[in-house]
Amino acid sequence: MERLQKLLARAGIASRRESEKLIAAGRVSVNGKIVTAPGTKADPESDTIALDGEVLNFAESKHYLLLNKPAEVLSTRHDPQGRATVMDLIPQRLCAYVYPVGRLDMDAEGLLLLTNDGELAHALTHPSFEIPKTYLATVPGQVSADKLQALLDGVELEDGFAAADAAEIVELPTASTVLRLTLHEGRKREVKRLCEAIGHRVIALKRVSVGPLELGDLGRGKYRELTSEEVAQLYAATGLDKVEDDRK
Repeated sequence: MERLQKLLARAGIASRRESEKLIAAGRVSVNGKIVTAPGTKADPESDTIALDGEVLNFAESKHYLLLNKPAEVLSTRHDPQGRATVMDLIPQRLCAYVYPVGRLDMDAEGLLLLTNDGELAHALTHPSFEIPKTYLATVPGQVSADKLQALLDGVELEDGFAAADAAEIVELPTASTVLRLTLHEGRKREVKRLCEAIGHRVIALKRVSVGPLELGDLGRGKYRELTSEEVAQLYAATGLDKVEDDRK
């Protein structure tokens, strides 16, 4: 017996957090009965679990994609306003299965994973797993050594203290600075807010790595499937084989 939100994630429906919302909205049923109580458990081998009346298949193949998201493309499955999403950049045959792992701001670009492996998606985005993510942030002006150190020492944001795990200057164009920043918390707009806290507004942002995965030379708007070795590296980085079944 497993929690429904975990089963939905494992079936590739959504992350655990989003699955909890689906359950609360009354869209999930077990053996024909709508279930809304959080923490409800079911057995995928003996129970019939459905979303919006469609029975879920828990033996579905897993897909893992690495996409170089361009700016001005939304990292979501669907946009009510009809704007371009990352789903427009992958084969139609995969659109029914995968969903973005976490998000990149609309004006940001770079590495974005898409999968229907809900357990892995949860581990890569939940702060407790502390998966590092590295970004190249371009800011106007020259960043002083003191300000760079402030990013490492930490600054106070509106939602609490925050600091970069690593910070360095990688380029010094004439009127701007390119910073390489690594963080593991994954707070909303954290890179931008950290830079703003030291007096430098981010004018371009690109994610270049997630855990052991590197964006490399993958072209903007292009995708590729992860190798089995890369998937194994992600599992090793998250320690999923050691995570207890009831962990949230």
